[in-house]
Amino acid sequence: MEKRKFAVIGVGMWGESHIRVFKDHPFAEMTAISDKNEKRLGEIAEKCGIPRKYADYRALLDSDIDAVSIATPDFAHEEIALAAIKAGKHVLIEKPMATTKAGCDRILTALKKNPVKFMVDFHNRWSPPFYKAKKAVDDGELGNIQFAHYRLWDTIFVPTQMLSWTGKSTVNWFLATHSLDTMMWLLGDEPARVTSLKRDNVLTPMGIPTADFYASLIEFRKGTVCALENGWILPNTWPNIIDLKCRLVGDKGALCIDGSNNRAIEKYTSSGGSYPDVLVMPGVHGRPTGFAYDSIRYFADCVIEDRQPMCTAADGAKVTEIILAIQKSADTGRTVEL
Repeated sequence: MEKRKFAVIGVGMWGESHIRVFKDHPFAEMTAISDKNEKRLGEIAEKCGIPRKYADYRALLDSDIDAVSIATPDFAHEEIALAAIKAGKHVLIEKPMATTKAGCDRILTALKKNPVKFMVDFHNRWSPPFYKAKKAVDDGELGNIQFAHYRLWDTIFVPTQMLSWTGKSTVNWFLATHSLDTMMWLLGDEPARVTSLKRDNVLTPMGIPTADFYASLIEFRKGTVCALENGWILPNTWPNIIDLKCRLVGDKGALCIDGSNNRAIEKYTSSGGSYPDVLVMPGVHGRPTGFAYDSIRYFADCVIEDRQPMCTAADGAKVTEIILAIQKSADTGRTVEL
């Protein structure tokens, strides 16, 4: 099988994860990287043995690569995606696809003119617990889903220390994108209306102008009611950087997922207790393993084997539409119809 050349634009923490997967794939050639931060760019090129590095992503797109991952901050996705599509490169883009409806429309239009392989990295679809939940729903084990609850929070380390661009984003773009795609995928349905509340009592006084959390009530078209929580102000003493819980209640059964503090492994030291990651990206014997890596590997497989990936641009556009509705509801105090 012929090798294909892959590149990564945006080599922060998550971009480095893309690099690791492409380097691990037997039929992928990790060829080039790009980042505006030239110091970081040089460090990652040396650390990962990348032969080509570009401060300007447009120069990278002019090269002979076959596919590119876009792992920049969320507000910087659209421009790069449009340029990559125009250049005829296959694209894996981190969520959200774009942060405006107009931006999503431009990407959808560009893909009609240049039908490259395009995937939004909604990696929960590769999570073993959520895959089992999807199968239970599809097989009718739970009956018709009446109520769903999805909670995904981060510790305050994420908006105050891990990210340098928090004030230009919201926890919806950072976390609720995953939550919403997961719920639509599980239910095989789309929201009809949303009602949301937010609070900004913690981060904004710290000089980070963004909401602490959103609490949303979503009614799906087939009748399921979903309570959605997304926030990023949990104390740093929380035993995991995330708190992920999901519950589905049907008329024939129920299912619960603990995606963070599941106690598959418990570690206690003099500095405190923790539940080390065994699902998202734990890594085994130096190899990138876990469902967050698996989605990236799947994209590489699609490019190499000439298959269309799941998690399409249309899926990305729908998630953006719902996020915008949630934020409009929280801003106006009104229910928003979709």
